[in-house]
Amino acid sequence: MGSHRYWIPNAEDIEELVRKAGFSGVGELFSDIPRSVLARGFWDSLPIGAGRPLSEMEVVEWVRERLARVWGGGVPPFLGGGAWAHYVPAYQRFILRLGEFLTSYTPYQPEASQGLLQALFEYQSLMAEILDMDVVNSSHYDGSTALAEAVLMALRLRRGRRRVVVPDTLDPRYRKVLEAYLRPHGVVISEIPSNRECGCVDLEALDEVVTGETAAVVFEFPNSIGVVDGGAEQVGEAARRAGALYIVKTDPIAATLYKPPGELGADIAVAEGQPLGLGLNYGGPYLGVMAVRWDLRLIRQMPGRIAGLSRDSEGRRAFALILQAREQHIRRARATSNITTNEALMAVLAAAYIAGHGGEGLRIVAENVRAKTLYLKEKLRGAGLETVEAETWRDTPFRAPTGDFEGLAEALRRRKLYIGPPLHEASAEWLDRSWGLIAVTEAHRKRHIDLLVDAIGEALRR
Repeated sequence: MGSHRYWIPNAEDIEELVRKAGFSGVGELFSDIPRSVLARGFWDSLPIGAGRPLSEMEVVEWVRERLARVWGGGVPPFLGGGAWAHYVPAYQRFILRLGEFLTSYTPYQPEASQGLLQALFEYQSLMAEILDMDVVNSSHYDGSTALAEAVLMALRLRRGRRRVVVPDTLDPRYRKVLEAYLRPHGVVISEIPSNRECGCVDLEALDEVVTGETAAVVFEFPNSIGVVDGGAEQVGEAARRAGALYIVKTDPIAATLYKPPGELGADIAVAEGQPLGLGLNYGGPYLGVMAVRWDLRLIRQMPGRIAGLSRDSEGRRAFALILQAREQHIRRARATSNITTNEALMAVLAAAYIAGHGGEGLRIVAENVRAKTLYLKEKLRGAGLETVEAETWRDTPFRAPTGDFEGLAEALRRRKLYIGPPLHEASAEWLDRSWGLIAVTEAHRKRHIDLLVDAIGEALRR
């Protein structure tokens, strides 16, 4: 049976099996069960087959709501800031269990099968189309390491420069990883301040921060607190005036709704691939995405594996790892990176998620998230809570009027409602202990958002 681990019978198969077993129908199989203990009306209450067709996610949600009466769950977490509760399709779990891909190891050329190489090539091709970039690698540990490696690329290509510019709203965990990578190089990290009203970068401060000593300018779209910042073009122009490389940190799903990095003029694009069907997984493993525009200097400085399409000696299509002279197993200390292993399985899963949805499907997910984010902000403001003025997507920062966001989050946790993280560790001065995030995805329903905002109101009144 090859890769097909399970046989799932359809209605005709079941009818044939029952008939061969000597029964008149499926119901006769359960004829020994007293009717007094049967659940009456259960099958009639099933939404399947009644009215419009239901998506897989809607059917799973219906079942979970019934199970919640027993195990007490039912509301997806509203946690954000780097890991989000997007819906994971059932086919992702099937691919996850395939022995052909089930390894965390990214192999060297002699160990790589054509199937794995093709899967990685498909991942690269799909991600390049989403990001509107030319070359994608396979891949990095997570979004923070992808960003750090992109900055190291810029330092190698802008030799002599020892300054990197980032927004002051950058996720503190990304900032710590970046500092760890840059510490041996004596690099100064400067910040573009943000505006409290909109949560976006202060464009008037650009020329003061981005100077001739700058090797790279990092811009987030959307940013780490969810703001869809409209200053991408201006920041990119400032980077080009200074001769610095322009790095855009984005989200793969958001890039199907808003302008992708390539359209924003990015030299390098990075992202966290966790939303692409990887689940929360208790914090990992996740997927670091990196892409560059078509420039051989950039491509030759990319770390990690790149799968390419070629022809073998008999003219047949063949896949191979290309430009390996960049890598550690050949160049040793002079390699572009010390990355030799990463979670290639996560890249394969991301490719499956993208292929399963298609471009239009991903955009529908992005629009769904946008609509629910707008509704959340409306509800929060209706409850008298402060948020930023600019449009946000998925993550929405809000201010706890008590001045203690973590205390509010703890009160909600006791009701099995999970929000966060707090934002006071970010460098932005206005993000004090009263600010934190709420994230919504396509997995949340209107009633989930209503329940959360009502619970916030109750917690604040106590």
